[in-house]
Amino acid sequence: MPRIYLDNAATTALDPSVLEAMMPFLTEKFGNPSSIYSYGRETKLAIENARKSVARILNANPGEIFFTSGGTESTNTAIHASIKDLGCRHIITSSIEHHATLHTVECMEHNGLARVSYVKVTKNGHIDMAHLEELLKESGVKTLVTLMHANNEIGNLLDIVAVGELCRKYDAIFHSDTVQTVGHYPFDLKNTYVHFINGAGHKFHGPKGVGILYVNENISIKPYIQGGGQERNMRAGTENLYGIVGFAKALEIATQSYKDDISYINELKHYMAERLEKDIPGVSFNGDTKGDSLYTVLNVAFPMNDRSDMLLFNLDMAGICVSGGSACSSGVNSVSHVIKAVCNGTADKIVPIRFSFSRHNTKEEIDMVLDTLKDLV
Repeated sequence: MPRIYLDNAATTALDPSVLEAMMPFLTEKFGNPSSIYSYGRETKLAIENARKSVARILNANPGEIFFTSGGTESTNTAIHASIKDLGCRHIITSSIEHHATLHTVECMEHNGLARVSYVKVTKNGHIDMAHLEELLKESGVKTLVTLMHANNEIGNLLDIVAVGELCRKYDAIFHSDTVQTVGHYPFDLKNTYVHFINGAGHKFHGPKGVGILYVNENISIKPYIQGGGQERNMRAGTENLYGIVGFAKALEIATQSYKDDISYINELKHYMAERLEKDIPGVSFNGDTKGDSLYTVLNVAFPMNDRSDMLLFNLDMAGICVSGGSACSSGVNSVSHVIKAVCNGTADKIVPIRFSFSRHNTKEEIDMVLDTLKDLV
């Protein structure tokens, strides 16, 4: 039975051109980048070329780009550095952040290193900007604001420029989890007030296990992982050479096709939303689907009944790969913290399903999924 993959917010298929760029570093160019002989020099050069490529695309300086194992490590590094190195004693975040953020700030508070405030979330899942300014104004101590650029479950987009300007106004450190947007939107980091952003290669047809942390050149932090001088003494451990090469290549390919991908994928998303509203009574959407929303994500609220209760399982049995929320919480049957936050006490009355798209999906696949949903629901 052919499978239909609509969980691209969890991970994307590796682009063949990315694999091709990686292959030499999986075979004959295997040298340790820390070695001084020719094998090491050629792999070190590959890493630095990748760094320059990523920096150019994000409009940053190469010295501001550090390669990591992915978004979770990058988020942990940014939050720990803000507290331990930059003197932040207050963290402002939201209840709908990724667990990489929420669990880390909870740890900071539990250990007495910082107090945590949660900015209000509007009924359609956006950050309440007036409340954010109120929290910043009343803070009284050095503050870290950590808010994600695009929510991985409902797709809502944050106005990263507006938040940055508020942070500038109140001299706050700003970290934005941009895992769902790096590789999907253009960035201009030289002209954006932000101290840390992060990315993960597997979200835009690159390899898993590799990411970036952008650290603004105007701040100075210490390593989160100790034990070696790699990444200009910022991250110990032998570099994920072929992953780094693959990350840069995937970002380059994504950048070349931004406009076409946004137009094509957005069309698929809204086509599916319109058909669902027409064909399935009682269906609604979680988040600001028709407003400021990530073009790759559609979170659908199916009404809870005897037929929809096992919907995620039945879609899987039909060969349709989707998610009930974050892939990082796979295997957890309870409704996610994000859905609870935006549903105002009605989360137990819906079955939330996240459909997320890529340039590899087709309208024919969407029609097949819609036909299956009509049969199931």
